[in-house]
Parts: sequence; C-alpha cells; structure tokens
Amino acid sequence: MNTRKAFITAGLVLASLIILPVAHADEWDQASQLTFSQSVQIPGRLLPAGTYWFVLADTAGNRNIIQVFNSDRSTLYATVLAVTAERSQPTDNTTITFAERESMQPQTIVSWFYPGHSIGHRFVYSNSENQELARAKRQTIMATAPVKTQTAASGD
Repeated sequence: MNTRKAFITAGLVLASLIILPVAHADEWDQASQLTFSQSVQIPGRLLPAGTYWFVLADTAGNRNIIQVFNSDRSTLYATVLAVTAERSQPTDNTTITFAERESMQPQTIVSWFYPGHSIGHRFVYSNSENQELARAKRQTIMATAPVKTQTAASGD
C-alpha cells in the first residue's frame, strides 16, 4: 500500500508542478522566472501557485542570498539564505530539487541551479526542518525547455 501511495504521490507531483523557463536577464544575477501550479515552500515563506523571479542579490561578498519577487519583479516576497550546492553535470535548463513531504504539506524547494552551472544554491532551513527534509524523498525537476538569454537594450 505504501508503494502504491508513493507512485500516486509522484504522479500527482509531476502532473501538478510545472516549472516554465523564460528569458534570463543576466548570468550575474542568475534571474530565473519560475511558474508553479501549486504552492511551494521556501525558508520562512509559503509561495502560492503563480509566477516568481528567483534572483541572486546584488552583493559582492555573498553569492548565496536569493531574492524572490513576484512575476513583474515589483514586489519582493522573500530574501533567502542559501549555501553552495554542487552537481556533477550542468544542464541547459533551470533545475529545482524538491523534498516530498507529507501529503498535506506543500513541496519544499531544497535547491536551485541556474542553466549551464554545476554550482547552485541549497536553501537554508531551521534545524528541525532540515531533519525533516533529510528524511524526505527528493525530486529534481528541470524547466521544460532551454533558457534563452535576454540582452538589455542600449539607449532609448
């Protein structure tokens, strides 16, 4: 019965969670626009289904401060601390890893990798949340198409 529940849960997660890639502003800030079809958890905040920008904060000393904005980047929802995460092979797509928690809890974002990078960002949670997340199954989702680079127009 537990195996059947796990397969059903995995199927529902795949069917209900969509990450759509769009233009990226710059490799410096690793701006990634992500659309979620269900609520997702980040440290200290629940993000309702919708479109968000995940952007590295403009700080010289720490490249692991992530800001989460609304779809038009007019409202900052959260500033999240992260630590460096590594993977063996970069991909051409934005990659998000989720922890699958209990059935009534939202998926929790564990890490985020910008396209073409083998170094990413693992979100920092409280000790009690880390213990729970360590026991949870992980699922990595890639954006459905390669990300395009957007260049800023010069002049008006």
